[in-house]
Amino acid sequence: MARWLGQEIEPPRFCIRLHKEGKPLSGYILRRLGTSIVVIIGISMIAFGLLHIISSSPGRAVLGLHASARAVAQFNKANGYDDPIVVQYYHYVVQLLHGNLGYSYKLNQPVTSLLAENALRSLYLSGVSLILAILVAIPLGIYQAVRRNHLGDYLVTSGAFTFYSMPSFFLGLLLIQAFSLSLHIFPAEASQSVSVFGVMADPRAMFLPILNLVVIQVAGFSQYMRSSALDALSQDYIRLARAKGLSQRAVLSGHLLRNALLPMITLIGLSIPALLAGNLIIETLFNYPGLGLMFYNALLNEDYPTLLSYTLIAGVLTVVGNFIADIAITIADPRVRLA
Repeated sequence: MARWLGQEIEPPRFCIRLHKEGKPLSGYILRRLGTSIVVIIGISMIAFGLLHIISSSPGRAVLGLHASARAVAQFNKANGYDDPIVVQYYHYVVQLLHGNLGYSYKLNQPVTSLLAENALRSLYLSGVSLILAILVAIPLGIYQAVRRNHLGDYLVTSGAFTFYSMPSFFLGLLLIQAFSLSLHIFPAEASQSVSVFGVMADPRAMFLPILNLVVIQVAGFSQYMRSSALDALSQDYIRLARAKGLSQRAVLSGHLLRNALLPMITLIGLSIPALLAGNLIIETLFNYPGLGLMFYNALLNEDYPTLLSYTLIAGVLTVVGNFIADIAITIADPRVRLA
C-alpha cells in the first residue's frame, strides 16, 4: 500500500490482485453456474405446476370452459396429461431442452414462433432505452456526487425521486397528452412494423415509448450512481490522487469512475431480462407489437401455454442476468470471489 502523511492508503479496487490463496475465477464461475442451474430447475417446476394449479385438468385450462368433456379427455390423453405427474414433468423438461415451449391453441401456432416474431422488437425498444439511460445516468450521478448539497444536486435528486415514484403508465399518458395530443409532434402509437428494421426506420413513432423508459430508468440508475460515487469520493485513494495534484477531471475519470461503476454492474445485469421480455406496460400503452403486448393479449385470451412460457423465459432471463452480473463484477473486482 502507498503511504501518505504516515498512513497506509488503500489502492483503488480495480488495482487489487488476488494472492496465491485466492480462489480462481473458473471455480467461482462453476459455483455460480451450478447455483443458476438449480434455480432454473426450480423455475421450470413452478411453471409446470402453474398449469395444474390453474385447473384440475390441464386440458380444461387450455381448451377453455366451453370445451366438451370428451374433447378435454382426448386432449389430456394426446398430450400425456393423464400420466403420473413425475412422468409429465419429465416430458415437459425434454420438450424444453428441444426448444418446444408449447402450442398456442388460441392463435393456432407454436409459442416458440410467437416469441421469435416479437422478441427482436422488444429487444430494440428495451435495448436502446437501456443504453441511453446508462449514458445519461452515469455522468448525472457523478455530477450529483461532486455537487453534493448544492442546488444542482437538489434539483436532480428531486426530479429523480419524482419520476422514480411515478407509475410508468402515468408518465406515458402525460407524454402522450403533451407531445401527441397537444403539440402534435409525435404520434401516440408506436411503430406497427412487423420488421425490426421497419421499426428503426420510424424514429418519430418510437420517440415517446423510448423516452418513457429512459426517464424511468435514469431516475433509478442516477441515484445508485450518486450513492456509489459518494462512497468512492470518501476513500483515501481519492484524497491521495488529489494530493498529487491531479486535475478534477483526471481524478473522476481515472479513479472515481471505474470504482463507482462496480455496483452499477449488478444493477445493469438485473436489467437484462427487460431486454428480451420487453416492458408490458409501455408496449401495451403505446400498442407496440412486442413480447409485453403479446403477454397482455395472451392474458386477455386466457392463452395459458403462452403465459406460462413467457413466465418461464422471464424467470430464466432473470437468473442469466444475475449470473452475467456476478461474473462481470468478479472480473472488475477479484475480491468478490473470495467471499
